[in-house]
Order: sequence, then structure tokens, then C-alpha cells
Amino acid sequence: MEPILFIPIILLVFLLVWVIANYNALTRLRNYCGESWAAIDTELKRRYDLIPNLVETVKGYARHEQETLVRLVEARNRAVASTGSPASQAKDENVLIGSIRGFFAVSERYPDLKANQNFLQLQAELANTEDRIQAARRFYNGNARDLNNRVEVFPSNLIASLFSFAKAEYFEIEDSGVRAPPQVKI
Repeated sequence: MEPILFIPIILLVFLLVWVIANYNALTRLRNYCGESWAAIDTELKRRYDLIPNLVETVKGYARHEQETLVRLVEARNRAVASTGSPASQAKDENVLIGSIRGFFAVSERYPDLKANQNFLQLQAELANTEDRIQAARRFYNGNARDLNNRVEVFPSNLIASLFSFAKAEYFEIEDSGVRAPPQVKI
């Protein structure tokens, strides 16, 4: 066999290995995004299960604050029912976060409630869950960023478009409290 024939065969093998490597990398990144989205979903469900317990604990202490509790339950139910894109779920999560803040404001007005062990335990668990949601969200958004970079940069974008790999949507919750200047009272 003539040595000149080996060059196209070697180039073809190299190209095939390159396509397979890029396809596998894109598939891994897409799967990481799916796995990390499932982690967010798990933490959100954990929060949704905790909220009714908090509400029941507070009801005994805050009968006349019923409106705040009703808004919290309604926001929770909307967030539970939200199964759309990360952007649409983030919108419902924004409403729920606002309701949770209102709920904690109500609890500040009831010293007996703040001393109740059940309330303190549930409140601590909810705070822990919020931290876990933040960590899961950061993990998901990191995976989404990696996938998006791979889908957009040359030359892997050629493989991404050839095999219909799409960019992942970030899960962003608009938290206006983070952007507001802190209030310091002495």
C-alpha cells in the first residue's frame, strides 16, 4: 500500500475521534445540567414540605395575621405547581421568597412564637434549606455555564449544532434584598 493513502485515512480517523470526544463531552455536560437541576428540584420540594409545618406552628400564635399566612401558602402552592423553564420557576420562587420574608416579619412581632421550640426548629430547617437551594442553584448554573460555553465556542459548536445540543437556561431568582443597601441600626 502506498504511504500517500495513509494520510487521508489518518485524517479521517483523527476527525472521527475528535467528533466522538466532543459529542461525549457535550453529552456529559448536558447530563450534569440535568442532574444538578434535579438537585434544585429536590431542595425546592423540601422547602415546600416545610412551609405548611411552619404555618401550622404560627397559626396558634398569630390568628389575626391570617392574611400573611394565606399569602405564604398560596405562594408555596404556586411554586409547587410551577414546572416550566428555569425562568418561569424562578418567577414563582421570587413570590415565595417575598412571602417567606413577610412570614418572618410576622414572627418578629410575637416573642412567644420566637421562643417556641417547634418554631425555632422549623425556622432553622427552612434557613438550612434556603442555603442548600443556593448551593444547588450555584452548582446548576455552573454546569449550565460549562455547557453553554461548550455549545458556543469553536470548534465544539460545530458538533453541538450538528447533533442539536442546546444551551441550558440559567436558574436566576431575582432577590431585590441583595441589591438594596443594608440597614444598620445602632
